[in-house]
Amino acid sequence: MKKLLLLGAFALLGGAAQAQEGFKIGGHIGIPVSDASDVSSFTLGVDAAYMWNIAKGLDLGVTTGYSHFFGKDHFDDFGFVPVAVSGKYRFSGAPIFVGLDLGYGISTKDGVDGGFYAQPKFGYQMSKGELYIGYQSISNKRDLPGWGSYSWNVGAVNLGYNFFIK
Repeated sequence: MKKLLLLGAFALLGGAAQAQEGFKIGGHIGIPVSDASDVSSFTLGVDAAYMWNIAKGLDLGVTTGYSHFFGKDHFDDFGFVPVAVSGKYRFSGAPIFVGLDLGYGISTKDGVDGGFYAQPKFGYQMSKGELYIGYQSISNKRDLPGWGSYSWNVGAVNLGYNFFIK
């Protein structure tokens, strides 16, 4: 099921990139926080999105990518593929923006569950790209019969750059 969702996400964005404008692609580097800071030393990833301008200063779209968390000490590396909707608001007369991605983070490691994905962003927009800082979070809460609830949050503070492809 995970592989099918991954394939669908990349097919969707791949088709959009060839058919219309509004595509952006880039990368990010980050410092793990929350539960991820116990098992990971840093994160590195790629981002891809297709955005539609729906009102002055407001863009909505779809986003995906891959975030790889590098394990520290005796912990293995792990990663997530977000499949999310994305919103971005550019302030009038200023090159700054705020954004929010919401969706699901698909785990690429067996034995690690996926979860709710959220990434608020704050950035600076240029003519050919955007520089942003964001807080990436993948969280999950599970009820274990006889044990109660178990929850975790994998997070990272990221610095990223996306190139606009028109």
